[in-house]
Amino acid sequence: MVLAADPFRDPEYFEPKKVLEAAGIKVITTSTAAVAKGAEGASVKVDILFKDVNAQDYDAVIFIGGAGSYQYHNDKKALDLAKYAAGPGKVLGAICAAVGTTANAGVLKGKKATSFSGVADMVKAGGAQYSGEGVTIDGNIITADGPRSAKAFGEALVKVIGTCE
Repeated sequence: MVLAADPFRDPEYFEPKKVLEAAGIKVITTSTAAVAKGAEGASVKVDILFKDVNAQDYDAVIFIGGAGSYQYHNDKKALDLAKYAAGPGKVLGAICAAVGTTANAGVLKGKKATSFSGVADMVKAGGAQYSGEGVTIDGNIITADGPRSAKAFGEALVKVIGTCE
C-alpha cells in the first residue's frame, strides 16, 4: 500500500488494510517518509521507503488517497509501479485522489474507473470510462471514490487478488 507522506486519508488506508489482513493477505506499507501522517491524526511507520520498493516483489500495488497523494501523480517511480501492477497476474488498486496516479500512468485507457470527483477529469483524460460508482472493478484494476467506499474497496481487492493467486 502506497501512502502519501502527509497527509493520507486515514480510513482509505486502515479499512482496506483490515479487510486484506483478515483475508490472510500480507500488507506492506510504503511512503516517501519513514512515518506517514494521516489527515485525521494517525501516524503509520512504514515497512519500506518508497525509493526502495521493487515492483517485482509484490503481487498487488494499492495507492491510497488524500491530499498528499498528489505527490505521486507525476512521480516516475509511482507511474512505473502502477504500470507494472496493471500487468498480467498482478493487481492494481487506487482510491480517491490516488486514482490520478493510475490515470497518468496510462493504465486506465479503455477501462472503467471511478475516483474522487476532484480528479475525475484527469481519469477521463487518461482514457477511462468514468463510472462515478463507489467501487469499480475492471479486470485486475480496482478503483474507488473515497472514504465512504473504503471497506468495499478492501473487499473488492480481496476478491480480485484471490483470482490472481
